[in-house]
Amino acid sequence: MKKRLNGQTDYSDHLGEASPIQNLDQFLEFTVEKAVRIMQSKAGSLLLLEQETGDLYFKVATGDKKEELKRFKIKIGEGIAGKVAQTGEPLLISDVRKDPRWNKDISESIGFQTHSIICAPMKVGDEIIGVIEIIDKINGTSFVDDDLKILTEFGELAAHAIGNARKIVQVDRENRDLKEELAAKYQIVGNSSSIQKIIQEATKVANSTTSTIILGESGTGKELLARLIHRVGLRKDKPLVVLNCAALPESLLEDELFGHEKGAFTGAINKKIGKFELADQGTLFLDEIGEMSPGMQAKLLRVLQEGIFYRVGGNTPVHVNVRVISATNREILKEIEEGKFREDLYYRLNVVTIEMPPLRERKADIPFLAEHFIESFRLERGTPGLIISEEAMEKMIGYNWPGNVRELRNALERAVVMGNGKKVLPEDLPIFDPKTKYPGMQVGISLEDALNEFKKEFVKLNLKNTGGNRSKAAQVMGIQRTYLSRLVTRFGIQDI
Repeated sequence: MKKRLNGQTDYSDHLGEASPIQNLDQFLEFTVEKAVRIMQSKAGSLLLLEQETGDLYFKVATGDKKEELKRFKIKIGEGIAGKVAQTGEPLLISDVRKDPRWNKDISESIGFQTHSIICAPMKVGDEIIGVIEIIDKINGTSFVDDDLKILTEFGELAAHAIGNARKIVQVDRENRDLKEELAAKYQIVGNSSSIQKIIQEATKVANSTTSTIILGESGTGKELLARLIHRVGLRKDKPLVVLNCAALPESLLEDELFGHEKGAFTGAINKKIGKFELADQGTLFLDEIGEMSPGMQAKLLRVLQEGIFYRVGGNTPVHVNVRVISATNREILKEIEEGKFREDLYYRLNVVTIEMPPLRERKADIPFLAEHFIESFRLERGTPGLIISEEAMEKMIGYNWPGNVRELRNALERAVVMGNGKKVLPEDLPIFDPKTKYPGMQVGISLEDALNEFKKEFVKLNLKNTGGNRSKAAQVMGIQRTYLSRLVTRFGIQDI
């Protein structure tokens, strides 16, 4: 689209059509050259402002003296360009020899006789970032107001390009910083042979689109491994979406996975995009897949087979290309034998299986993990001198960590919060002896009281042994988690 400026045509909208512009520098050079040609001038330049020094430097220059010009800098307020950068107002000087603001030093230094000049500011918002100037008409006439208006348009165009480039650089920097921060936060720490073998397996899997299931006890770092597979894989620049299947009932899980249409049910006032759609072209990590109901397993299998699903309340098929990584702490083969988990879904998910080892099987990694966690606590609390005592480290290495890496981190965090702020001591660690035994039989009480006393101690022992993880304790005890919660309430057992 062309614009009219007092009868003249502004060609700035067609800059992008005139040349294959590769980057910002090329764009700025092309902008100045185009302005020079349109106004049939001898030379032009674009100067940018250095915020640190307050100097203007020649970013772009045309004409025979362009390389010599780039050696000079101009102070704010100095000369015509300096004055425009200072005031933010464009200037048209018909005869520089008659204008007291003209600084002839640069022209004389390079042997260029300047007669007429127009100069316009470049602004990003209210900030002046530089100026653009054009010197001398080829035919010897002076510039007119229409020339200044056209140059102002070019200045706005160049400033807009610089502003956009700044935003892109800022976004790229923020994205890079965020990725580095997330990579550090979700880092798999350890030097044991078992964890190095797991990392090697994950790297191999990452370079394919194969579905992968990660097995392991709670707290071993299954999500960390899934993030590693995504981060080093072919889809690393696409979304990674995480969903814990155990945290939601079937109806809500379906809504989370597939989304819903507006009006699908009471309260569905807007369309909702589900996790599968959000993860399109990327990775979907389904944690605790073993907790999924048979009905949801069938729906998930269909999506994996066909790559198509329907939002809740919808009849329009949604096509997705998603890599699924799943994880469970259950004995999945036993679940299949008992009819609790679909065999066909298992084989669809289980093209590759990776099993995360429990912390008790890689105790050599405990010092590395402990130092990793302590370093993050140092940064959070501003206590760079915080250390772990040798006695505390020995106690951690000697403990079996039924709650695995998650329990280790929680124990250290409590020790840091409740300790002296300088050194983690053995007594600061909330570690319980897993070999604690029932205190023994008593006489003089009823059978019911004796049974209740045994139940209470048995529950406490198993909760301690699982680091307070009720789901794990219930699984070990062979009872429902809801029943365990009732026993905890009934016997007044405090959180462990």
